[in-house]
Amino acid sequence: MTVETQQDKELILASYQKLLASCKRSNTPETKAMIDKAFHFAWDAHRGVRRKSGEPYIIHPIEVAEIAAKEIGLGTKSIVSALLHDVVEDTDYTVEDIAHHFGDKVAAIVDGLTKISGAFNQQTSMQAENFRKMLLTLSDDIRVIILKIADRLHNMRTLSSMPLRKQMKIAGETLFLFAPLAHRLGLYKIKSELEDLSLMYEHPEDYKNIAEKIKNKEAEQELVLEQIIQPIKERLTDNNIVCTIINRPRSIFSIWNKIENHKIKLQDIYDLPAIRVIFKPQEGVPEKNQCWNIYSLITDIYKPKPERIRDWMSTPKANGYEALHMTAMGPLGKWVEIQICSNRMNEIAERGFIAHSRYNTDSESELDKWLKDVREILENPESDALAFLDEFRLNLFSQEIQVFTPKGLIKTLPKHASALDFAYEIHTDIGNQCIGAKVNHKLVPLNYILHSGDQVEILTSEKQKPKEEWLEYVVTAKAKSKIKAEFKDNRKRLIRAGNKKLEEYLQSIGLVLNSKATKKLMEHYQFTNKDTLFLNIGSSQLKLDEIERIVKKKSRNKFIKYWKLQLFGSDDKKIDSQVTESKPEIDKKKPFLLEETMSEEKYKIATCCKPIPGDDVVGYVDMANNVTIHKRKCPNALKLMSSQGDRILEANWTSHRLMSFLAIIELNGIDKIGIVNDITSIISKDHHVNMRSIHFESHDGVFEGLIHLYVHNTEDLNNLMKKLIKIKGLDNVRRIENIEEYS
Repeated sequence: MTVETQQDKELILASYQKLLASCKRSNTPETKAMIDKAFHFAWDAHRGVRRKSGEPYIIHPIEVAEIAAKEIGLGTKSIVSALLHDVVEDTDYTVEDIAHHFGDKVAAIVDGLTKISGAFNQQTSMQAENFRKMLLTLSDDIRVIILKIADRLHNMRTLSSMPLRKQMKIAGETLFLFAPLAHRLGLYKIKSELEDLSLMYEHPEDYKNIAEKIKNKEAEQELVLEQIIQPIKERLTDNNIVCTIINRPRSIFSIWNKIENHKIKLQDIYDLPAIRVIFKPQEGVPEKNQCWNIYSLITDIYKPKPERIRDWMSTPKANGYEALHMTAMGPLGKWVEIQICSNRMNEIAERGFIAHSRYNTDSESELDKWLKDVREILENPESDALAFLDEFRLNLFSQEIQVFTPKGLIKTLPKHASALDFAYEIHTDIGNQCIGAKVNHKLVPLNYILHSGDQVEILTSEKQKPKEEWLEYVVTAKAKSKIKAEFKDNRKRLIRAGNKKLEEYLQSIGLVLNSKATKKLMEHYQFTNKDTLFLNIGSSQLKLDEIERIVKKKSRNKFIKYWKLQLFGSDDKKIDSQVTESKPEIDKKKPFLLEETMSEEKYKIATCCKPIPGDDVVGYVDMANNVTIHKRKCPNALKLMSSQGDRILEANWTSHRLMSFLAIIELNGIDKIGIVNDITSIISKDHHVNMRSIHFESHDGVFEGLIHLYVHNTEDLNNLMKKLIKIKGLDNVRRIENIEEYS
């Protein structure tokens, strides 16, 4: 606790006045009084407490409330809840106190925003449990999720004051769950900012390089956009269309993502410039017709790229987004993406769920259907929080397809969804009994991948039951949870049947089913619990005629067992002592130094990404204090940071000049005589690099090559790549990051 200075009070009151100016929807004396009461309540509760940055703690809830009011457009109860969201967690006040002062609804929202406290099983990730509790509130009030996103946005904006280990954990879970959640709720601006901020902490060098390149091209880009926008503005004004045209630049994260996924250079992203035409609708004319009219006027000026037209008006995205997208060839040979939307569509695009719910009060939207699906999944969540988190995240798909039922109804599914996903989307029973499908009147298997525009008819049989391999066929959380639920129900039925079958059999031979009998059977078959024993009997894996002999078999004399153990020792005892002997505890607050002279027992290199010295890396500490080193950009590392962030530690390389590490580089260019010799000559002359294998292919005058190398560190590798790119005819040299696919 610290003393609150006059300067602190001035800062707090200035922040509060800024919040009040943002509360456009809370303009009655009653709502203003409620917000004021919540502010003073929270201020008193957090008085004297400071954040890591040094500012008074109350500034954080005020800022979260301002994001909720100004950037999302939430109402009074949400603003009050945002001001109070940390009171229960960080002070002596309880949820009951909040209910007494501010009502049950606010108390329920604050409770949903309060992190789980208390002890968990060692195997459980508290981080995943917190996520699960937060997600379960979807069943009650979606404002909890939206406020949690606002809370995370302010935490990301002020993340610089946290230690590096915490930065990695928070940035990782933001990218893994909160940004996709924001996208799914249509909070586009917030989703983009969360992604950019995560990238800034996850890959600072990449972020800095892209930001600098964008800034260097800013003046040139503005000139190009002005040349593109001016003729459009004139043409639309001449046709009495009132509109605003704004620049919609790509976020730094989306550029980085495209460079990483498509392995292209920044200058090769042809649709980098983007503009949005926002028009004021004319009364009595459908907005869709007006969008196509504007499209027609624009294509009189610029030629469109036919395959890059996206009609999100006829079939809106699952988060409610509507617009007409096109890519056209602008002046000076520059491609530009043009988005056409009304004022209403633009508000939904910017503010997502809140604006969407305001405009769509009658019909059930795709977002409403998604929420219904999520609530269905949450009714019976997995007992394992990590598995549950994975299942839920599957439902946060960003790329969607629209497919048709035989009667012509549209169903929205994630990209790469199968016929079996579609079956479960229709109904659980149809999914459970699915034996195949007809796609566009052609018979296909269950795992057939659907595409937008497909018409799908599901074929069923009452004799069909879900199978284990079905989990590999589906990508939606709904389908996975229903298949697992069926397995769980079937397992319970088999356990009950096995218990009854064993009891009846033992009675028939004059024996009783008791703990002594089950213990003998479990020891003989080496089962760890009774359920596994009953399951194997219920599924006819164990023959009943063997059981009589096992149950009637006499136990060895306890004295003999003890004498043998004491006099001759026991291998089991040695094994147990080896298992229980754990490594010394690792201090996660200190950077873990990756020294070249360390033994392999100290740490191991992850096989999924195989980092080499010089790569940005993180360490993951398992239950036995083993450390595994991943690249920061490795998908598995991202998943670990988001679900088990408390086990992540900062890791730094020391100088490495003795050991060699595997790296793979890919080359392509114009095929010419002697180019392979030029490449191998440069590599063989480099004393720090050895080749393990080399593979080249040539077709139609273009060649592609893969070379497996052993290098000491990234410096050696980068120097080699700089030498190679100078070879005449070579167009591109890059390092393969996902090494698992090529090893």
